[in-house]
Amino acid sequence: MTFGAPAAGGLGAGRQAASAGTWQLGDRTVNRLGFGAMRLTANADGSPSDRDRAIRVLRQAVGSGVNHIDTAAFYFSPLRSANELINRALAPYPDDLVIATKVGPGRDPSGAWLPLATPAQLRGQVEENLRQLGRDHLDLVNLRIHGRKPIAELFGALAELRDAGLIRHLGVSNVQPWQLAEAQAVAPVVAVQNPYGLGYRRRYDPLLRTCAEQGIAFVPFFSIATTGREAGVVDAEHDEVRAVAAAHGVTAAQVRLAWALNRGPNVLVIPGTGNPDHLVENMAAGALRLSDEELARLETIHQAPGAE
Repeated sequence: MTFGAPAAGGLGAGRQAASAGTWQLGDRTVNRLGFGAMRLTANADGSPSDRDRAIRVLRQAVGSGVNHIDTAAFYFSPLRSANELINRALAPYPDDLVIATKVGPGRDPSGAWLPLATPAQLRGQVEENLRQLGRDHLDLVNLRIHGRKPIAELFGALAELRDAGLIRHLGVSNVQPWQLAEAQAVAPVVAVQNPYGLGYRRRYDPLLRTCAEQGIAFVPFFSIATTGREAGVVDAEHDEVRAVAAAHGVTAAQVRLAWALNRGPNVLVIPGTGNPDHLVENMAAGALRLSDEELARLETIHQAPGAE
């Protein structure tokens, strides 16, 4: 199955996402430049997204070489479900496509957040992702945690579902180093998905290095939006980022993605968008190479006092 049209920036269709290199995610090889589905379901003002455009963006992403998509059953708006958009756009799925999802949190039909799932409830969440995506197994399931709490029991429930054949690989999300170690004592962890970006959550620098040493993927989210989080980029951009972007004729968002990819060979970025033009820009960031001098300038931002 082939999606999309030739990509911008001098690389043909299917090659842009590969420009940043690959990573071995368990027994699957993925391009380090992936796609996050969170922004497919609603516009920045909260209104429902355009269904046809969201489907077009997904097909365009895969046509650009994306073979790692991050999603969740709790990514939905009153009229849109990210999982069902992915199913509609991409099924039957390409053989090399890895779809990663998250369980733990949940939302009721009104969109209100529910308490973190119990071990017994996790099976229902896994099965809901399977139903929405139209799959008989999930490639990667990340246990999403909120707060400093033991996770062995929850992770053990997912390990049982992996042993039953419903899940291929396991990861953790929004965790502290000790929670990663606790999960690893239960079952192998192939990915850690945490908030991280330039000047944002630098406390996870050691965790990123630990993951690299252990062959675990580190998947940052909010790497462009940073403190804007779900609302998107809201703060004025730093002068140094703008200067580096201007020197390359690219956007600040592309510089931030290139910086994240440079943090280690195990870093897999998952920028999300519902805008076809922004997708082209995000894909082009994989080929952006920052000089040592530029990386040093950006590091001063990352290490600046007061950076979150």
